[in-house]
Formats: sequence, C-alpha cells, structure tokens
Amino acid sequence: MEINKNLNKLASLLLAKSIKDLYPDALLGESKINEDGFAYSFKFNEKNIGANDFNKIKKQMQKNIDRAYAIKYESMSKDELLKVIANDKYKCELINDSKEDSISVCKFGSDFIDLCENLKIEKLSSIKAIDLVNVSGYYWKGSSENEQLLMIHGMAFESSNALEEFKKQLAEHAERDHRKIGKDLEIFTFDDIIGQGLPIWLPNGEAIKYEIESYVLKTLRFNNYHIVSTPVLGSKRLYETSGHWDHYRENMFSPVEIDNETLVLRPMTCPHHLTVYKSSPKSYRDLPYRIGELAVLHRYEASGGLIGLERVRQLQLIDTHTICSPDQVKAEIKNCYKIIKEMYATFGIAIHAIDLSLHDPKNKEKFFDNPKMWKDAEKQLRSALKTLKVDYREVVGEAAFYGPKIDFQVKTNLGKIITVSTIQLDFLLPERFKLQYKDSDGQIKQPIMIHLGTIGTLERWISVLLEQTKGILPLWLSPNQVDIILVDNNKHKKYGEKIALALRKHGIRVYVDNSDERLSKKIFYAQTHKIPYQIVIGDNEVENKTISYREYGKQESNNIKLPAFIKILKNRIKAKN
Repeated sequence: MEINKNLNKLASLLLAKSIKDLYPDALLGESKINEDGFAYSFKFNEKNIGANDFNKIKKQMQKNIDRAYAIKYESMSKDELLKVIANDKYKCELINDSKEDSISVCKFGSDFIDLCENLKIEKLSSIKAIDLVNVSGYYWKGSSENEQLLMIHGMAFESSNALEEFKKQLAEHAERDHRKIGKDLEIFTFDDIIGQGLPIWLPNGEAIKYEIESYVLKTLRFNNYHIVSTPVLGSKRLYETSGHWDHYRENMFSPVEIDNETLVLRPMTCPHHLTVYKSSPKSYRDLPYRIGELAVLHRYEASGGLIGLERVRQLQLIDTHTICSPDQVKAEIKNCYKIIKEMYATFGIAIHAIDLSLHDPKNKEKFFDNPKMWKDAEKQLRSALKTLKVDYREVVGEAAFYGPKIDFQVKTNLGKIITVSTIQLDFLLPERFKLQYKDSDGQIKQPIMIHLGTIGTLERWISVLLEQTKGILPLWLSPNQVDIILVDNNKHKKYGEKIALALRKHGIRVYVDNSDERLSKKIFYAQTHKIPYQIVIGDNEVENKTISYREYGKQESNNIKLPAFIKILKNRIKAKN
C-alpha cells in the first residue's frame, strides 16, 4: 500500500498551520515526504514538543479541517514572498536558496502561507484520517554543521480504513527490519568509536556468517574454483593499471604513503586475482581458470547512505573470477547462473528481478571508451540470457566501467530494489593486465574474464535473509540451534551439561540456560530469540535418561532418547531446512 504523496504534502502544511496556531513563536522549517508519510521541522522557543502533545496538535488539525478553508495555489516573486514571511528565518533561507524568480506557494486560513507546488487538492477535508507518529531531532538542511530543529512525523489518508491498513503494514516492516532483528537476536552492532559503517559481528552473527561462508566456499570448490587469499591493500599502480583509479576513485578510501609507496585499502579483488593468474604461464588446457576468495573489502559510502548491513564501509565478499577463452564464455555464464540460482533456492531468498545492465555510450567518463568491446560483451550476455530462457529487463547506464553485467535484484523491507548477486563480463581488464594463454595452435591469445558475485556481500545477504525470514532462520543457520533449559539449576545441571557435550560432539550449537530466572522466563527467552529447539530438563528426564523437546513455533512437546534427537537434528541440518 502506497501513500498519496500530494495528500501527505497538504497534511504537512496543515500541521505547520496548526503548530503556528498553538505555538505562535514557533519557526517553520521544511516539509519532507517519504514512503511512510510526511514530516515537518520546527524550532520551538518556548518548549520542546513530544508525543504527549500529539492529541492536542491533532485536535487543532481537525479544527482547521472543519473550518473548511479554501486552498489557493499561486506564484509569488521572491521579493514579495520574503516580505510576507520576513519573521520566519528558515523559510527565508529556503527562498533565498531558490534560483527561480517566481516561487509556488499554498495559502489557506487568514494568514497561512507556505512553499508548495499545486497539489490539485481543493479542500482540507480531503484528509479523512491523520496520525502523528513520532518526533526526532533534525539538523537544518540535513547537515550536522547546522542548527538542530525538531521534526514531527505523521501520515494522512483518504479514509480511516486506509490509515489502519497502513499502520499494519508499518508494523510488519518494523518486524522485518534487519536492524531491529539484528539487535534483538544479538547478531551485529555498530559503534561510532570504531567508525561509521564498520559492522561488529557478535558471536551469534559470526556463527551465521561461518555457515554461509562454508556453504558457498564448498559449492565453489565443487565447481572447481581455486580458493586463494590476497592482501587487503593494493598499490596505487595496481589500480591505475586496472582503471579503478580513474573510474572508481570516489568509492575508494584515501591512500596512505609508506616507504615511498602509495597503498589503498582494496575495494575489490579482481586486480589481485589477475596477478594470481599471471603468476605462472597458462595454456588452453588450464582454461577456464576459476579463482575465488573470501575477501575483506573497503568502499567509501557517504554517512547519509549507510543503512545497517545493507550499505556499509567494510564488507566481506566471496568474490570469484573466471578467466576463459572466447568459446567458453557462454558455458561459463550458464554455470555462474546455475550457482546463483542454487544459492537463492538453498537460502529461500526471493529474487525480485533480473537486469541486464548496459553501458551508456554517451557517458565517456563513467564507461571505458571502446564501442566494439561493449558491443561484443553486451551481445554475449544477451545471448546467454536468451539461451537460459530468463525473463530480464535491459537497463542502460548501470554497467560496471569495464563491462556489462547481469544483476539479481532483491526488494528490501523498506521497498528499495537493491543489487545482490552479479555476473559481469569483462574484456577490458585482461587487456590492461596483458593476460595471455597459449592456444592449441601454439598462438598466444588474450582471454576473457567473468566476475561472479554468488551472494553479493555477506553483509547485504544477511540483511536480506533476516528481513525475508523475520529472523526465523533454518536450523543449519541458527546461531544457537538448541537451548537446554534447566528446571532446577542444582539438581539438573550435571545431566544438562552431559546432553550439551553430546550435542557439541556432533557439531550442534547448544546453549545451556542455567540462569536464576523462573522457568517461564527461560522459555520466553528461547522463544523471543527464535531458537529452533528447546529442551527442558526436569526430574523425569534425569530419572529416565531422556529429553523433552519442543520445536520453535509449535506447542507440543516430545519426549525421546538423546540419540534419536541427535538423528533428527543431523538429518535436518544435512537437508538445510
């Protein structure tokens, strides 16, 4: 369900009018409209406004609706408008920032005027349902160098039913927000003292990460990828050779000078992997030559663009590159596609769309200027997708600077479409690094490179996984697979620890809750932390040498012998469900 942006814009002006009615000395900031409704910033001289004031403000908003003010839209010159609102310094600043001589405004009531285009809504009574949801601090114009204002957030709809439906949708979004899930399940955190956009993986997060890494690396090894490890730094000369210095510099961290050498934290592994290929002579018998690495990368992101794990400055990528002959390209692309589809099926992640990202021939700065190279590369990817009978759309201007790519798009909890996995075709870097192989005819030839991001970055993959599962992870991925709950810590601890040891010997992650909390509180902890299995140990279990377990999301308990329980777990883990 989407909001009516024009109606919410009008509601933000109604809020501003009502605030001025209640607090005449308040200064108006600016209106913001987003997917969740409207927001308006204010500077209050008398007091700060909080959620306790919302009922009072909403009553005033309803009074203004009931007064049936006529809404007028018109244009005014900057000079004329500045005279009218001379006492509102923030509005004056916005007007002075405008490059237009004439500014669109909206008027209603005896004295209210604000900046606004024609919304094509004639009556305030078009707003049938309105709610104020929260307040937040807001730096003027979004810059921390400016004064802090107070932002009031709300939403408006054409009916009360639509408002209630949207609230349910927001509640669902909150439940699926990977940042909230990550905090509740103690998976990851951030701390400004370490640095913005630098994730800290807590023990639970590291367990999830380990399982994902192990599975992907095992899959790559099965597909004959050579797993390597290369440095987290690269010389400036390396990136000048690859072209990243000219085409990707804004996304790289500033270089450091040491021992007469300029070094950069690497933003990708492809230049490193090309040096691996070049470390020994290659013939056609060595191709396709597949390289993979679990790599730590660093990419600069503006602080305003950092979103939990979805967009970070330090990231981990199981990055792979295949170097092959021209006649092997189509088969390798098909194999890359098969690997990616297997990943999405195994993790149960839904693909929103598949894009063929092409270059923009008019943009000579962003894309390497070689029309023939682009034509050949794009033709190859298009042909592969058609052979695979994949539904895809073509997007101009979204290619990498060195070649076109197939992008697997996923829809986030907030409704954004983000790229996760990619297959990229690259004629350029093999040329720039002078890659060679000896063909069957004895001739020295230049290979082609395919970049494969099987699951994208681990950070982004886990953010999607948490949102699409609501944090209810399959058994094989759960950081704590079994929670052993002791009814009496003193009487049942020895037996509980014996069970835990037996489970750990089979590689099962187990947590023994021997806290002093009541039994109901221990069970509540296991439920809220979405632990797949809870074992309750009491007198009966100790006496009969059994266990009583309950599966997450189910009510019934089962009492069985430990070997039978271990078999259940191992079968589920093997099946990855």
